[in-house]
Amino acid sequence: MRFPNGWVRGAALIAGPVLLLVGTLLRSPFNFFFPDQINAVVEHPGLMRAAYTSFLAGNVVMWVAVAHLAYQTAQRSPRWAAWGGLLVTVGLFGRTFHAGVDQAAFSAARHEGAQKATELVAQGYGDLHLFSYLNFAIMFGWFVLAFATYRGGVLGKVRATALATMGLLPLGVLKGTEVLSIVGTVGLCVALLPLGVQALKEQPRPTRKNVLVAVPVALGLGALAVLSTLG
Repeated sequence: MRFPNGWVRGAALIAGPVLLLVGTLLRSPFNFFFPDQINAVVEHPGLMRAAYTSFLAGNVVMWVAVAHLAYQTAQRSPRWAAWGGLLVTVGLFGRTFHAGVDQAAFSAARHEGAQKATELVAQGYGDLHLFSYLNFAIMFGWFVLAFATYRGGVLGKVRATALATMGLLPLGVLKGTEVLSIVGTVGLCVALLPLGVQALKEQPRPTRKNVLVAVPVALGLGALAVLSTLG
């Protein structure tokens, strides 16, 4: 049995791209650069929290979708699948790291004000860290994976090209939305949503036992999630 199972893979192929697109669109009314993003958090906290949370959630969920793509591609093009899957996964880690910096900056803006938070970010914006050396993977990995999926027969020319547009997304901390951001996330939806629907259709219908087990498990995980916020 493959890990994750088919239900999780299918859901990730749909939820990951959609969440990234939603996050991208929600923050599109505001200017791209970090001073404007920080000001937007102070002036529109609910909207910006939803935008950045959606994007982060989609980014995390995408590891499952990428693992599925790499597995399917490896049947006919194992080397390209390995490199594409590895680079994109490292890139997802990089964006998750950036999201942590975003959260710290937004917290500073709420508690100290936009001006102080902007000054703090500006002072440390160029500081080196591990992912400074891996930023190339955030963009370059999608081009490699897109070529791999085409070479491996998983995606045709149009959808492989749509997948490659994810490599156009700007990278770094506190980045807003540009036209290329929308192009990339829409392209991701075009490339992966059909695969997600197909994966879900291929799964057997849940049995009564599956449902009875899933409900308490979901409730238990929800309770653990709430408890996790307490410390």
